[in-house]
Amino acid sequence: MTEDILINVTPQETRVALILQGAVQELHVERSTSRGRAGNVYLGRVARVLPGMQSAFIDIGLERAAFLHVADIWEARSRDGTNSSPVPIEKLMFDGQSVMVQVIKDPIGTKGARLSTQISIAGRMLVYLPQDPHIGISQRIEKEADRELLRRRVQGLLPPDEKGGFIIRTMAEEASEADLRMDVDYLRKTWSTIIEQTKVRPAPALLYEDLSLAQRVLRDFVTDETGTIQIDSRENYQKLQQFGSIYTPSVLSRLLHYTGERPLFDLYGVEEEIQRALGRRVDLKSGGYLIIDQTEAMTTIDVNTGSYVTGRNFDDTIFKTNLEAAHAMARQLRLRNLGGIIILDFIDMENLEHRNAVLSELNKALTRDRTKISVSGFSALGLVEMTRKRTRESLAHILCEPCPTCKGQGQVKTPRTVCYEILRELLREAKQFNPKEFRILASQMVIDLFLEEESQHLAMLGDFIGKPISLQVESIYHQEQYDIILM
Repeated sequence: MTEDILINVTPQETRVALILQGAVQELHVERSTSRGRAGNVYLGRVARVLPGMQSAFIDIGLERAAFLHVADIWEARSRDGTNSSPVPIEKLMFDGQSVMVQVIKDPIGTKGARLSTQISIAGRMLVYLPQDPHIGISQRIEKEADRELLRRRVQGLLPPDEKGGFIIRTMAEEASEADLRMDVDYLRKTWSTIIEQTKVRPAPALLYEDLSLAQRVLRDFVTDETGTIQIDSRENYQKLQQFGSIYTPSVLSRLLHYTGERPLFDLYGVEEEIQRALGRRVDLKSGGYLIIDQTEAMTTIDVNTGSYVTGRNFDDTIFKTNLEAAHAMARQLRLRNLGGIIILDFIDMENLEHRNAVLSELNKALTRDRTKISVSGFSALGLVEMTRKRTRESLAHILCEPCPTCKGQGQVKTPRTVCYEILRELLREAKQFNPKEFRILASQMVIDLFLEEESQHLAMLGDFIGKPISLQVESIYHQEQYDIILM
């Protein structure tokens, strides 16, 4: 199956969509004002060591101090020789110390960036590990003979004085010796530049910035299944050509400059897909649907049959709905970039074979995901628990913010509830103050309710407190907002 990549570039943001069989599979957004920092290397300063948490806060020049746990300190593991019991952090770090770190997780919500002292620099075919003389191979390369051959090829390209190691990516399978050598030379030169900067720049300082989103498309997203890479900006098309001619020459033939009259994302229906990806409900072709709720701690996805009724019995309907939902779930996780703990609530199935088939279909659908995923079986309550590594904000968190009216609750008080709150507040005010008149400032819906259905209650309160009560519409007030003015 051929996959097409669309790149929409404006001065303020870059958006990338991956299209497979006419459907958007992934969306990536990078804004110039908030470019992702995962992969960046900094010279940081230790702001505070916390022995009780076995962690430290590191100042790398961002708004919030970044977080470094002892398990992510390479020196702690290398001294001890194992990953299970690292050297205590208080023996490795002290306040004010300069330390080279890499961001492994972008700041998310109220949390600062997550750091590691083990540096890795990604190329197209290789990932360089300057502190680790180990050559690893991607798990996607399954044949042992191919793995061993690649290991020997890379080892043969390394100079005798090389102290670092490499992880061989899947793209290296079809690479020539010249391509591999170019990747090795580029990565070693990048590391040398980083080391030189640590000698002349004071902490905190940015030593290495990962590629832009458009450049990462050529480096990370293109596979043998990729058909075309279309970009709608001439300037950035030329920049990608220059970048590709040096680092990814095999990709250049697929890179196209889109010059059509219709916007690129409109032509492929991406704008509509973005709007749908921000909603709670996802309709399935069969008539069933998903309900997706994202919270700070986890995401839940609930499957419903909706109007779908087919097959010989209800069990057959449930089974077919769950099978379709498994594929839709996998796609939505990629599309929305949902991470952390995810709970999948399939429609209850009594048949064990049906359960196993749905779980197998889910795992199969998840194989297209570039992000690390772990899936458990059905729990005693019939739920599937899974985790998806979270390295950057979800699509909703990038494009949206909590509603200023409901503060992210997803609901607001009814006009009648607000009316009754105002009546109680009036009674409290009347006991404390003695104005000539009370004036209620509220939204149109609340004032209308006072003038119609709640007019009797308002009149009764006015008689009780012995003061006139006037009403005034404030068009800028939201439904829950009101003020009581003492005249």
